[in-house]
Amino acid sequence: MVGGNPVVATDPAATIARRSQPIVTPGLPLRVLVVTYNPTVDASSGTRLASHMGWFDPHQLVAAYAEDVAACSHGNLTYEIVAHKTIDGFPAHRDGHRYTLREFLDCWERRTGFHTPDEADYDQILASHDVITRINDGDIDELWIMAPPYSGFYESHMAGPGAFWCNSPGHVPGPHLRGVRASRRFVVMGFNYEREVGCMLENLGHRTESMLSEVYRGMRGGANLWERFTNYEQVAPGRAALGNVHFAPNSTHDYDWGNRRPVMSECDSWLTFPVLDAPMRRVTCGDWGGGDMREHHLWWFRHLPHARGETNGVSNNWWDYVRDPNLVNCR
Repeated sequence: MVGGNPVVATDPAATIARRSQPIVTPGLPLRVLVVTYNPTVDASSGTRLASHMGWFDPHQLVAAYAEDVAACSHGNLTYEIVAHKTIDGFPAHRDGHRYTLREFLDCWERRTGFHTPDEADYDQILASHDVITRINDGDIDELWIMAPPYSGFYESHMAGPGAFWCNSPGHVPGPHLRGVRASRRFVVMGFNYEREVGCMLENLGHRTESMLSEVYRGMRGGANLWERFTNYEQVAPGRAALGNVHFAPNSTHDYDWGNRRPVMSECDSWLTFPVLDAPMRRVTCGDWGGGDMREHHLWWFRHLPHARGETNGVSNNWWDYVRDPNLVNCR
């Protein structure tokens, strides 16, 4: 219902989700270990791959991304970089392959010949940086990997007990970890420093989609507020809200963030969640940056519910689930 009496997002008949206790302390920054694979190209000048290729500086990307997320989450998701390690080489693929500098540069110049399967060896990385022990000790909460293209990393990848889909299959530990097991779930973010901050936000967006899809899985009709939030005109005519990471309210295909077609959207209501009473209004790409990826994603994130309390057993602050996958009860 739009207009008239306030619409409160509640449905007594909805499935009630039992919330877990938070493992990441609410209100405190997530503690992050950053590992950057950035091999030296010229030892005499100290030039590394990112600079040699004219790509983005990994340290600047990390800082800009953290600043963007803090702002668009209304301070609900902030980061403390515990350490930023730079590795003078390429990460290992799951089959043991590791690029040499010459091999990678030759492949890049030809735009062909890259190693397949393009799958990173997560276990080797987790083991070599003692990630599981540091997660268990509370020293860090998640791992970010900065790497060149064709390194084989998922945009986001969940590990730990009960790991579920996080824009990639839940991680199953292998022999590299020598029996070491995580005591809680955590996420490994994979970032490509060839790409700009908007792509990093997209990675977080898909992580968010995975978390909220799991939170609301099994809820039907009006109880599934995540489904309502992600409505866009093409799939829900006359009921567009925010859309999803790839589809703005008026998009007709993936990445169509620059569409000028006006549609009606209830986007403003989500700024006052759980009261959804703002009138629908006409929106175009001018509302979210005119086609700029970074601006669209910031606009989308700013509308993510971030209120106190619960509705149908689900936190009214959806950033809780983005921060801490241990709060998500798999159905």
